[in-house]
Amino acid sequence: MFFLISVKTVFSQDVSYYKKLAQTSTDPQMKLTALDSIISLEGKEDPQTFIKNSFAYIEFAKELDSVEAAAKKMIGVSYTLTSITNQPKTVVRKIDELLARKYRISDSFLLGSLYLKRGGANYRLDLEEATKDYEKAIEVYTQKDSIYKADAYLFNGQAYSNLGEFVPAGENFHKALAYFEALEDYEYMVFAQQGITNMYSLNGFYEKAGAERQKNIQKIKELGLTHHLPVMYYNQSLDFKKLGKPHQQLEYLLKAYHTIKDLDHTSEGNNLLDRFYIYNKLIEYYIQNEDLKEAEKYYKEAESIHDPTITDLIYLSHYSEIVAKYNLAKGAIEKALEFSEKKLEAAKSLKYDEDIIEAKKLLSEIYLAKGNYKKSLELKIAYETLKDSIYNNTTANSLAYYQTLYETEKKEHEIIAKNSNIELLEKDNDAARKRLIFISLALILFFGLILLYRNRLQLKNKKLLQEKYSQELLISQEEERKRISKDLHDGIGQQLLLIKNKLIRNEDPDTIKMVEEAIEEVRGVSRDLHPFQLQELGITKAIEMTLTQIDENTTLFISSEIENIDHIFDKKQEVNLYRIVQESLNNVLKHAKAEASKVTLKKELGFIILEIKDNGIGFDFTEKYQNLKSLGLKTLLERTKFLNGQMKITSKKGQGTTLEFRFPTL
Repeated sequence: MFFLISVKTVFSQDVSYYKKLAQTSTDPQMKLTALDSIISLEGKEDPQTFIKNSFAYIEFAKELDSVEAAAKKMIGVSYTLTSITNQPKTVVRKIDELLARKYRISDSFLLGSLYLKRGGANYRLDLEEATKDYEKAIEVYTQKDSIYKADAYLFNGQAYSNLGEFVPAGENFHKALAYFEALEDYEYMVFAQQGITNMYSLNGFYEKAGAERQKNIQKIKELGLTHHLPVMYYNQSLDFKKLGKPHQQLEYLLKAYHTIKDLDHTSEGNNLLDRFYIYNKLIEYYIQNEDLKEAEKYYKEAESIHDPTITDLIYLSHYSEIVAKYNLAKGAIEKALEFSEKKLEAAKSLKYDEDIIEAKKLLSEIYLAKGNYKKSLELKIAYETLKDSIYNNTTANSLAYYQTLYETEKKEHEIIAKNSNIELLEKDNDAARKRLIFISLALILFFGLILLYRNRLQLKNKKLLQEKYSQELLISQEEERKRISKDLHDGIGQQLLLIKNKLIRNEDPDTIKMVEEAIEEVRGVSRDLHPFQLQELGITKAIEMTLTQIDENTTLFISSEIENIDHIFDKKQEVNLYRIVQESLNNVLKHAKAEASKVTLKKELGFIILEIKDNGIGFDFTEKYQNLKSLGLKTLLERTKFLNGQMKITSKKGQGTTLEFRFPTL
């Protein structure tokens, strides 16, 4: 007992000594060493203390421009921040600060590991950003960092798999497996093999996935890596569900449940997230089979281990789904609604399409139970639309994955053939193998063409619906503009005229002037909302008047060549043509910084040609069109489609812009 107390006293004195040294020392290197000693002595047992000490070291190292020393400590504290205290945003921010000075880091391990750790944090925030970080880590790591490069390939495969991008996922898993096999790292070989097996499952090869998974389970048991078994059993249960085998699904869910419960008594237990995956599917299974008593049993267990301090989005997504499904089954609609919305929010933040689909489906069911049929239908449509979109993407990705899988297996067969000494057997089986390959390719091509045709048909229908919706929206907008314009002109405009007449009688010239300005402003707004001159003067004169008004009232010089195109289009088409001219010139005024513009409108055989040029600053069309906030070009394109026309834009930064429209007249 005396010895233990003495050791603790000495430890406390050491920490106190180094803390005092860190506060009083004027030697920067000595202070940095003292901060390092504090981290070592106080250790990681208290995460908050460990984080605080590490941050103190990192900030002081940055002040000394010791970027590599700061990077080393940041790598050490990243796991605690990301996985224990759930602060992935802090990790991203801190590593961004260090990478801003990456030119000061010459060690490939340190630089690659910063990208790897930032990838781990982004894995919980934005999977697309995570893949970029992992690929950067792979690029930076050298041959001496092969174990860490293998990790980067593995994590990148997992990220791509969750994004539904099967080809890069499969490539990364195979590269990771090759590295781990060479390094004889059996623990991580299991992770890589599991990723490859899941690729079979995700692409519909459930029987193949099941066979591979059974081999993996046997290997895991032989190696004593039992903490991997719950995930294996869980994934197999999901495949049985997709195969429509509920009894086997429940059998493997219960295997996963009992195995992870047994692990709780060992140092490898307490994986809270894995437990919530399993609870979620068990509760869902029993609710679907109308066994609320069993569902309640697992729900209470989930609630008993729930940690409300956890802010990890993946954890929150699955916990919220459990609460929502159970409360919906019990008739507690408001609570179910609250947690379904939390589920959707977490899924959107993570950009997990499958979770977003599940959340919208759940919300649709909840609103149906509430009797809000309109909201339920809206969510169901959104759910079906997203589901179809993912199906199309998955189909395309699957086809690409099949091709990659085929090429991989082909290479493997070639290697086996080269290393075998059974040339005679090879000759005998050569014709059969060729026939098999030919039949396989023909089948793949046949089904691929069917899938591609179906996908193309769906995309075509979707495009037609979108175009119809856009055109109806434009018509609706014009009708609403016309109504508002008429109300302004006939209502407010008339009232202002009456006021003006009274003021004339009262001889109040200043107020008369103000009212006249208001009348002109109302008329201007009314004209902008709906071009009445189209009805009164025709399309040709209406365009000419618009050009004259812009020329006279702005600094933009406008020249024009306008041919008469009256009575060529119907009224709705004329409104859209007029709007194209108006909106194009508005874009010139707002964005082009041009001094002059030329508008040409002429008739050719079977076509009307409209051309609008300016000498402004120009722009990048692709960048501008993909900008969600830039609606001007999209609106012009929709109006052009309404007229069955074509739009061509020629523009370069600093060289002006030309808009050319061709509208058929037949």
